[in-house]
Amino acid sequence: MKKSFYSRSKFRLIKSRLFFYSVCFFSFVTMMPLFLIVWELLRKGYKQFNISLFTEIAPNSMEAMLARISGDPIPGGILNGLTGTLLILSLAIIIAIPTGILVGIYLAEKGEKPLAQLVRSLSDLLQGIPSIVIGIIVYVWVVKPMSSYSALAGSVALAIMMLPMVIRSTEESLKMLPASLKEAGLALGGSYSTVILRILLPSAFSGVFTGSLLAVSRVMGETAPLLVTVLGAATVNWDITKPTSAISLLIWEFYNDPNLAGLVWSSSLLLLLIILSINLSAKSIAKKWKIQ
Repeated sequence: MKKSFYSRSKFRLIKSRLFFYSVCFFSFVTMMPLFLIVWELLRKGYKQFNISLFTEIAPNSMEAMLARISGDPIPGGILNGLTGTLLILSLAIIIAIPTGILVGIYLAEKGEKPLAQLVRSLSDLLQGIPSIVIGIIVYVWVVKPMSSYSALAGSVALAIMMLPMVIRSTEESLKMLPASLKEAGLALGGSYSTVILRILLPSAFSGVFTGSLLAVSRVMGETAPLLVTVLGAATVNWDITKPTSAISLLIWEFYNDPNLAGLVWSSSLLLLLIILSINLSAKSIAKKWKIQ
């Protein structure tokens, strides 16, 4: 009997170690593509990663061709893409985050009502719509009535893509809060809106803010909807009613021009670093402000 117990214990130990090493192996396999992508971008993009990348606009094909012939680095940078991305994302955040938070509050508070269930279903459906389809819809809704491509149209497209994640993160974060928190606020004489906005929402700050950051990082690299709404611009533009550029648009333009192909790697490296920074910030904030 003692020997049988020893055999079973040894078998469970072997099975536990086998499972542990299997998880480690598949985790490593999962991370390998990211490491390879980062390594490839670092290896090919560091030569163009300089101060000019942040302070100068994208060069034209002739300037890049002359630089390649003479063996010099490609002149210019992606300043117009940086400012365009900042403008488009700022507008998208202003549109999507307040709207998404309000809808998320409604779903958390009135989740069993037919309208809330319909809104939740539509939000889930919206998350699965291809980005190019959203871009075409915004082209019909915004670009054609304005008779112009614009940063505003691009921000509307990105805001629509951000909404499902903001809505879902807000709803789930509010549902995680104990019911006694709301009851205590109401018992102390606070109005319903005051309890929601000053007690529940700040208490769910971690989840709401993390979801918002992840939504921003998700749309930052989108190109397809911007191709049919923003178009692109060769100069720095802060007018929301005019065509502008974005980092992802510049990467697409560089890729299609052999003389500018060298800038693809540095631009992609910068975009990846920005997105990684946002994701790491979201995880750090979520850990610091974790709901107990």
